[in-house]
Amino acid sequence: MVVGESVEQVDLAVVGGGPGGYTAALRAAELGIKTILIDAQPKPGGVCLHMGCIPSKALLHAAEVINVSGRAKEFGIKFASPEINVDELRTWKEGVIDKLANGIVGMLKGAKVERLIGSASFQDSKSVRVDRYGENPVRVKFKHCIIATGSRPTKLPKLFKNAADVDSPLILDSTSALALSDVPKKLLIVGGGYIGLEMGTVYAALGSEVTVVEMMDGLLPGADRDLVRPLATRLAEDFKQIFLSTGVLGLEIKGNKVIASLKGKDVPETMEFDKALISVGRRPNTDELGLENTEVEIDQHGFIKVDDTLRTTDKKIFAIGDVSGQPMLAHRAIRQGIVAAEVIAGKSSSYDNRAVPAVVFTEPEVAWCGLTDTEAKEQGIKVGTAKFPWSASGRALTLNEPIGQTKILFDPETTRVLGVGIVGPRAGDLIAEAVLAIEMGAVLEDLASSIHAHPTLSETINEAALSGMSRLERKAKEATSAV
Repeated sequence: MVVGESVEQVDLAVVGGGPGGYTAALRAAELGIKTILIDAQPKPGGVCLHMGCIPSKALLHAAEVINVSGRAKEFGIKFASPEINVDELRTWKEGVIDKLANGIVGMLKGAKVERLIGSASFQDSKSVRVDRYGENPVRVKFKHCIIATGSRPTKLPKLFKNAADVDSPLILDSTSALALSDVPKKLLIVGGGYIGLEMGTVYAALGSEVTVVEMMDGLLPGADRDLVRPLATRLAEDFKQIFLSTGVLGLEIKGNKVIASLKGKDVPETMEFDKALISVGRRPNTDELGLENTEVEIDQHGFIKVDDTLRTTDKKIFAIGDVSGQPMLAHRAIRQGIVAAEVIAGKSSSYDNRAVPAVVFTEPEVAWCGLTDTEAKEQGIKVGTAKFPWSASGRALTLNEPIGQTKILFDPETTRVLGVGIVGPRAGDLIAEAVLAIEMGAVLEDLASSIHAHPTLSETINEAALSGMSRLERKAKEATSAV
């Protein structure tokens, strides 16, 4: 033991205070388990609350207000150009974060979950050392532990001619981009995934000329092309340029500019920007936890190996959220946190969810869950497809948003719903019904016969199911006639 090190003993130590971690701690306390929550940040909430989901959605709402007011001229209402006070916008965003963080602190206090602020490192399979800021370290001995340390942005040091440029204030990651220190006139975004497109939407609305460079031949790689198409059309209007099938060969800081060397068809060899955002993914925070002192196994990507109860290869240690694999989403971590806490409490619980929704909060939003067209083709799964265009939705037309679509993938034999994709305003809210349908094993008729309020966007799910059933009925009649 280190001199000055105190010792605490608990039933459960949760390392990491993000959505998965604090949810696991609250559920464990609810089940009567003496729990301590260890987090390096002074306030709980993790990356999601402080440097991810919440600040980005706050800024995206501001962007939506700007963009919707600009498009209002299409139906006869004209607004003056917005006056944007970046300092006030930043203050409002920080206020949202503080309210939510303080709410979590209150819930933990009410549940009698002890909080310990500091950096944790495993000493063995039964204890972690917590180095606190300005105070003596604490050794926490536990019966069980849940690792929920999240992830961080991936850096690309090999892109830079000068190693020091990696840490230049002109080079942003998702964290520094959300800090909103200023609005650059010309912004390069390296990566056309959801983080890059969401941040591009924010900065374009605030006045930046946004250029996106993506190595693949389409935006949002992995998402179905018919869902991405309406978004790509809108972004082509909002962004200065989108270069697909294009690589960034190098980045260099010259004075107060970022010089990018590019390679692609009909793409300039070099371009100059005021700032560049690197948004090429995230990596799990597993490399500085001292896991080598335990029996926990890590795969080649840095993810911790777990079973369907979230137990690692060290039977007393569990792992949830971003450190446990893809998809790296806060709501997945929340569900896993509940499962892990219940398993530790002796309940029969497992992470066996069929559908984890994915949402891209751009304009329009893109959301999907369950099986996608892309996955069905890759896995050789035969599916039926039912679609409903939002150009036929009364509610979409009254919102001046007719470019959306709702799509249902189903088993052609049983009509069981296998996957749903939606593109359009509030797709992220609408996808919840699809998740429930998949989890319950619903068939097309369940969605088609359930009454949806009119006129609403949720009707598009009902309409898509009805169109799918009608097509199946026509095919059945044609087959009977042929006989």
